[in-house]
Amino acid sequence: MALAIVLLTASIASADITAFIGVNGTPSTRPVKGLAVGAGLLIVGFEFEYANTNEDLTNPSELAPALRTYMFNGLVQTPFAIAGFQPYATAGGGVFHETLSVFNVSETNVGINVGGGVKMNLAGPLRLRFDYRVLTLKGNALHPTVQRFYAGVNLKF
Repeated sequence: MALAIVLLTASIASADITAFIGVNGTPSTRPVKGLAVGAGLLIVGFEFEYANTNEDLTNPSELAPALRTYMFNGLVQTPFAIAGFQPYATAGGGVFHETLSVFNVSETNVGINVGGGVKMNLAGPLRLRFDYRVLTLKGNALHPTVQRFYAGVNLKF
């Protein structure tokens, strides 16, 4: 009976959207921009994230391909902010598309990512979000391991 009550009791669901900018550090530091949309219950959530990094052809010894990622992630977070901060850990997978125009190279395949971050309360539903990810790109990616850090504006609703 107690188990049925727990399972049938409505949980607090929330959603959020984040617009972000940051840096992709592999193989050279380049700007990344994107959007993340998530929903979740108290501790567990899910998120879809799109990120885009332009190619960098300025350093001939370290040509950096353009990278677009489309990732679906699960996350575990504290159920409430602690001193205005809500830390989280995330992992997931999806599809990436990498191109390097100078050699006419292109790769589309699957990738996985792990990372974490924190959402910091500002005012009302407005928060700042800081996130670090390590992406592992499968197939013939020019750089199979990519590190990314971003900061964004997060709106919780």
